[in-house]
Parts: sequence; structure tokens; C-alpha cells
Amino acid sequence: MAVRIRMKLMGRKHRPYYRIVAIDARQPRDGRVIEELGSYDPMVKNTEERVKLNLERVDYWTRVGAQPSENVAVLVKKYRKKIQTQATAAAQTPPAPTA
Repeated sequence: MAVRIRMKLMGRKHRPYYRIVAIDARQPRDGRVIEELGSYDPMVKNTEERVKLNLERVDYWTRVGAQPSENVAVLVKKYRKKIQTQATAAAQTPPAPTA
């Protein structure tokens, strides 16, 4: 089975919203997915919050041979560093003391 990482359209007219998914290459655009890996909302004003990705799963699927679409490859490349820095900052933040 040839797996692709691509976007699945979930929005409505004039309000697009996409899920980034791992899907069989032969499935239609909005077909049955194997796994959801994140989301992309182009209507969000703040460009830093447009993409949400589970980079661990994206890396897993690329290691086992899944090919990202051109658009997804651009999004992953563009937002990888931002997402990784947010994850490390969250891991280094000490937990709030409980009263």
C-alpha cells in the first residue's frame, strides 16, 4: 500500500479547514484515512497558530516510506522548528505548585 501524507478538506464554502492525514494514495481527497497527524487553518490571522502537527507521527510515517504532498512538505519544513521549540519550552517549564 502506497501511503501519502496529504491534506483532507474539512471546511465549508469560503471557510477552508484542512486535516493533515496519512492516507492510502488511491483514496479520494476526503476518503478514509489511516491516521490524523495535524491540522491547517489558513483563515487564522496569526500565522504562527495556523498549523498544528504531531511531528513524532509525521517522522514515523516518513521513516516507513510515506511520501508527503508538496503542500504538506512545505508546511512541515516551515513550522518544524517552531513546533519543536514550543515542545521543549513546555517540557522545561516547571509544574505549578499545588496548594
